Amino acid sequence: MKPKSKSTLVAEMESVGETVSVSEARETLRSWREEGVRKSTQCLQLGQLLLRSASLGSEEWEIHEQVVVAALDTGDLDTAQRSLEALRKQFPGSLRVKRLEGMCLEGSGRLEEALSLYEEALDSHPNSVGIWKRKVAILRAQGSTTEAIRELTALLEVFMTDKEAWLELADLYTLANNYSKAAFCLEELILFHPHHHLHHQRYAEVCYSLGTTEGLELSRKHFATALQLNPDNVRALYGFCWVSYSSNSQKKPAEVKSRNTRYIDWAKTQLKLKYQTGNGQLRIVEKMLDSLK
Repeated sequence: MKPKSKSTLVAEMESVGETVSVSEARETLRSWREEGVRKSTQCLQLGQLLLRSASLGSEEWEIHEQVVVAALDTGDLDTAQRSLEALRKQFPGSLRVKRLEGMCLEGSGRLEEALSLYEEALDSHPNSVGIWKRKVAILRAQGSTTEAIRELTALLEVFMTDKEAWLELADLYTLANNYSKAAFCLEELILFHPHHHLHHQRYAEVCYSLGTTEGLELSRKHFATALQLNPDNVRALYGFCWVSYSSNSQKKPAEVKSRNTRYIDWAKTQLKLKYQTGNGQLRIVEKMLDSLK
């Protein structure tokens, strides 16, 4: 098929709401690859148009890989399969292509076939993190939480600093109502990223679920840390208020209850300030705060 001219490509991009040149489109996809951004709809549009344009050199195969993932995200299995076939021909036996093949099987609902493919790949490449994580994803989708936990634990014995794996393991332990182990996983994440407000928020939520006095104190402390790191974290603000109410419902010295009351009043004021400009939202928040009592 004859490559399309630059002017034709720009016209097509304008038709999908994008006014960019070939070089701009390539640079956009390149930056998304480097930053791990998945703007699936835009990525699919740009990728398909570029693959029909002038020669892309070696970058063509990276774009094909992006197109496969973006197409699966948007449910376009035919497009994903076409790019997968192009990659298979260019890189027969590639482990990265094998992973994409498994993802296409997952996308079409053939989970057992995908699981067999991943296990076969891991037999010959036991330290392939990407394929190992895909296997965990299937086990989780099948409801095999215990097996998924076992696989992630084994993965982390080899790759102890894999932050994504620690976060996933924390989530799986939470699903299994094993909050103490979920808390341990999140403590590891906080060690890696002490200034990440979402890790502190998640840890605070798990500590609250422990249902202990110590857990409540840790929860309040880490909701407060999350708010220090990101004052716009409304979930952490609401959690801070909730924990303070819960603490006051227990037998506490008068000075502790007085402190908690100050925390509650401060949090309620901050929540109302954040929602007072919203259409009807302030009234909803006030009802939520009243329900805590």
